[in-house]
Amino acid sequence: MTGLLLSVAISAAMNSAPEDFTMDFRIEHCRRLVPNGRNDYFSLQPGKFLRLEGEEDGESVEVLITVLDQTRDIDFMLNGEMVHARARVIREKEWVDGELVEISRNYFTRCADTGNIYYLGEDVDIYEDGEIISHEGAWLAGEDGAMPGLIMPDVFLLGARYFQEIAPEAMDRAEHVAMDLTVNTPAGEFEHCVRIKETSPLEPGDVSIKMYAPGVGMIFDDGLKLVDYN
Repeated sequence: MTGLLLSVAISAAMNSAPEDFTMDFRIEHCRRLVPNGRNDYFSLQPGKFLRLEGEEDGESVEVLITVLDQTRDIDFMLNGEMVHARARVIREKEWVDGELVEISRNYFTRCADTGNIYYLGEDVDIYEDGEIISHEGAWLAGEDGAMPGLIMPDVFLLGARYFQEIAPEAMDRAEHVAMDLTVNTPAGEFEHCVRIKETSPLEPGDVSIKMYAPGVGMIFDDGLKLVDYN
């Protein structure tokens, strides 16, 4: 899809949404986009991992999220300016009933000025019976009109709404719906947590709930709960 067609798709999606979600983050004004550091709810520190387990649709699901000691340089145009970012690679592996179903390599960068962490794309391998069958959902800022999204702002504002992904294949968006929560998981009890509701104009009616703990990261993802982390 060309940039023009993507713009039309975005405009249509926004017009059909009951409330606006921010998609212009003025990233081009950030003096340094770096692959390290963290904010309260999201870390780019290599070696960090989160393991979540639970059930979805009657099947056992395990997800392992690992911050790799790898980076990727990504360039993209925003508001007429070329932006260069060095992104951290965070790998996510998912098993359903013990069978590997997906490996994604996700690219995130942090604005050293603001602490906001942005999502620049992902490479995706979908598996079936041990073989890669597709790369559905893959996207990269700067290609086919795709643009960076905001994955976690430095300051959590209740009621904030923003796009996490802006691409033909992915248009997830977030809404801050609760804060200062206490959440129990198999990995322990966490205080001062926040809750985010995720939706997408590409999948009307679908809602995903995630919760994050300060200094830890995601501890709840729909039916999955944190069981181990470092």
